Amino acid sequence: MRLRILFVLISAMVPAADGRSAERPHDFARWERAIARFEEQDRISAPPKEGVVFVGSSSVRLWDLARSFPDHATINRGFGGSEIVDSTHFAERLIVPHEPRVVVLYAGDNDLARGRLAEEVAGDFREFVRAVRARLPKSRIVFIGIKPSIARWKQWETMQRTNQLIRSDCAKDESLAFVDVAPAMLGDDGLPRPELFASDGLHLSGMGYAVWAERVGPHLGRPVQAPAPRPSEGVD
Repeated sequence: MRLRILFVLISAMVPAADGRSAERPHDFARWERAIARFEEQDRISAPPKEGVVFVGSSSVRLWDLARSFPDHATINRGFGGSEIVDSTHFAERLIVPHEPRVVVLYAGDNDLARGRLAEEVAGDFREFVRAVRARLPKSRIVFIGIKPSIARWKQWETMQRTNQLIRSDCAKDESLAFVDVAPAMLGDDGLPRPELFASDGLHLSGMGYAVWAERVGPHLGRPVQAPAPRPSEGVD
């Protein structure tokens, strides 16, 4: 009996034979309140169809999209701390109702920080694409590469591997796009540029978002007049 318990404990600590990290339950329910708030916003003031939906983690949630893309009808559906699988799980409620012509995703940062492997995160991106395509076959999907940051610099090698895998997938499909923000976020010394980050060294400053907007903008397609700003974009 003791040997069996010991075997179970050791097995839980060792990565699976296929190189995947140990599976752990994912708590989608923790986001239910945030998703419900988005749905309530839509009931009060429905955003336009055929716009650009931004979805993902806090780097999206904190982004003033109207300021960065005044000529586009943008919808912010970022919820801080989320992973790619969260955006996939809630795609039917977060993305599909808006029938966007472009979906922009930024996530993967938190995923790696919580122990997922590069290959797993790339696989999660493929699942996201499949979920969106199943309901929105004509929508273009843009992935913003995982950013190098001061706070998570030790993970940069794994982030680069993840970016390479996702970039490779995007290169095979003309309706997908990979936006590499890393070159503009690293200084001559090869390290993250401090001025592009907030005081926590993880989230972006206004200058950081300006860098992102410059690189993402060309992938949004033909500019369309955005509606008047909504009371709030993004949910904590």
